[in-house]
Amino acid sequence: MDEAFKALADDSRRALLDALHERDGQSLHELCAVRSEMSRFGVMEHLRILDGAHLVLTERSGRNKLHHLNPGPISELHDRWIAPYREPIVAGLLALRDLAEGATA
Repeated sequence: MDEAFKALADDSRRALLDALHERDGQSLHELCAVRSEMSRFGVMEHLRILDGAHLVLTERSGRNKLHHLNPGPISELHDRWIAPYREPIVAGLLALRDLAEGATA
């Protein structure tokens, strides 16, 4: 999980993941358009980090290498770090709503 957190800490990597979420299976050339201010090698380095965190999977298609979003690690982060902290807050808000609706009924 540490690698996934480190990978997600950078806005350029998050932008690449967003692009793959919108349209999966993009080439390096297509992903370079996401960060046009960045060099091809810069995008390649970000993809290497995302691959190391298992957030991106690559597939060879002829001479091209296609990059695919791997939602598994993000789901694990959500289940471990977001959902447990959110549930008490949501339960409290629902209880507050029920109290408010009961008071007006």
